[in-house]
Amino acid sequence: MAATFENRRAIVTGAAHGIGKATALRLGRQGASVIVADLDQSALSETAAELRELGAQCDTFAVDVANRQEVASMVEHTVTTLGGVDILVANAGIMDREPFLEMSDKLWDRVLSVNLKGVFLCGQEVARQMVTQGTGGKIINLASNSGIFGGRGRAAYGASKAAIINLTQTMAIELAEHQILVNAVAPGATRTRAVSGEVPAPSVYNRAPLQRFADADEIAAMICFAASDDCTFTTGHVLPADGGFTIAGVMEG
Repeated sequence: MAATFENRRAIVTGAAHGIGKATALRLGRQGASVIVADLDQSALSETAAELRELGAQCDTFAVDVANRQEVASMVEHTVTTLGGVDILVANAGIMDREPFLEMSDKLWDRVLSVNLKGVFLCGQEVARQMVTQGTGGKIINLASNSGIFGGRGRAAYGASKAAIINLTQTMAIELAEHQILVNAVAPGATRTRAVSGEVPAPSVYNRAPLQRFADADEIAAMICFAASDDCTFTTGHVLPADGGFTIAGVMEG
């Protein structure tokens, strides 16, 4: 595979598992130096070990993306270790479900804090560093098709992902003068762990033309396009990777 990220320095949050891990490995495989960040330090070490086996320069950083000081320290560590940052993949997030009428303040605050505040803090701290460097950069935020459509039990999760889409648009407008491109990738049903099962739930399966889970690496491929030199005139957009879920109308007949 061609090394398309030579001399690029990347931060990937939520890199211990799933889409974040697949993205970090794809970036490293294609020549990037990567800081992998997550709260799960044990699994994060496994990601780093796999990156080193690929010959990639990497380091780990334990971070709560909802904590300003920890995020600032992550960026400082990246600059110290790699010399700067060119790519941010703001992937860290959680999905907890509760019916709207029963949803607690605790769940709402937790999901919005990690998913939305985390993307805001990571994006702001990294963008400030990119502006200081003066060489532009790429920021990719992880949205979801749940940020485009409503979903049962997903009041907090869906609201956080919808807000990320609008935040991405605002970031793209304000950071364009600094040659920083900001896009969102919106996955559909993705098998990130073995417990996901073989096929999506009927509510997804019956509306997705491809009628299967995505593999995490398929989402990583879209993220890496948005981070690459091939993406030069696209900013502020949502790039769906959802098996056709968000475009499906009548599927029968």
